Amino acid sequence: MTAAELAALLQAELHGDGALPVRRPCHPGEVRSAEDVAVAMDPGLLPMLEGTAARVAVVKADAVDRVPEGAVGAVIAVGRPRLAMAGLTRAFASPPPVAPGVHPSAVIEDGAVLGQGVAIGPFVYVAAGAEIGDRTVLCSHVSVGTGARIGADGLIHAGARIGSGCTIGARVIIHHNASLAADGFSFVTPEKGSVESAKESGRIETTNTGLVRIHSLAAVTLGDDVEIGANTCIDRGTLSDTRIGDHTKIDDLVMIGHNVKVGAHCMVCGRVGIAGSSVIGDRVVLAGGVGVADHVTIGDDAVVAAGSGVGNNLKGRAVYAGFPAVERERAFETLMLTSRLKSLFRDVKALKAAVSGAGISVGYEKDEGNGRKQ
Repeated sequence: MTAAELAALLQAELHGDGALPVRRPCHPGEVRSAEDVAVAMDPGLLPMLEGTAARVAVVKADAVDRVPEGAVGAVIAVGRPRLAMAGLTRAFASPPPVAPGVHPSAVIEDGAVLGQGVAIGPFVYVAAGAEIGDRTVLCSHVSVGTGARIGADGLIHAGARIGSGCTIGARVIIHHNASLAADGFSFVTPEKGSVESAKESGRIETTNTGLVRIHSLAAVTLGDDVEIGANTCIDRGTLSDTRIGDHTKIDDLVMIGHNVKVGAHCMVCGRVGIAGSSVIGDRVVLAGGVGVADHVTIGDDAVVAAGSGVGNNLKGRAVYAGFPAVERERAFETLMLTSRLKSLFRDVKALKAAVSGAGISVGYEKDEGNGRKQ
């Protein structure tokens, strides 16, 4: 690839010699050869271009005039650095590590359907009735259950488990050891148990006498262009599928319970847990470590800050934080007021001492109706 070709891929402006070859993008401090591309979109990295061995650099468009004169032979000027990084890394990404065809150690049961140009790696298992779309790649030790359907151009990384009956759209990426369609965590006691009484009255008025499994008869459906992170678990639904909408991206170590519906274009970050039967709208962002209670609805375009606990429905197009999650302004106000409690108590103590010193009685007496009064 040449500098001109890379600039065209990034829809960026080229300054200098477009014929220069490029082979590897890297941090300016890790340049090893003239064919490396020094990525200096952070203005703080521009001084590192002085004396670099790289002949091509990628910088932010408004910083072109700050590139040391004569440092490189070509400058690729981009507008939105993170978007440019997406295109840059895509241009140099390694191909899937599985050659087209079926590895001799793979087990493909009779009745499984493989599309054109699929790549099936070592020790893969594809059950009867499963369908693998054209050009989809299954890396080593992937298992695909009975009747599961995977769309075209997918990439399923090593160790992923796709349960029976799942429906997976086109261009889906599932990372290492993710689990789709384990049974939901759904149990009931023969008589009203401690959880039901706690929800109704806030007290434990009964005890659990046994736990009876509610079986999960449905599966998991993923839309097109979904990405599922490593070690993430998405449980199958009870009577209807757990669903993830088109273009939604889910990070590593996420737990999504049975019957959950997640909309399109959402971002679900690491260690998020979503309990059963919750509904997450479109374009919602759940930052790291967010917990969502069961049967909760979060509206479209909501953003929930890291570590928040969502216990009630949240409307859309708002930013939430805290435990329990409330709108950000209220959460910050509560935090500020809480931080002032120590000084408030100190001031009240001093005020009481001053009033008592003046011979005025200060205290609280028993009140039969409200407990205590001044």
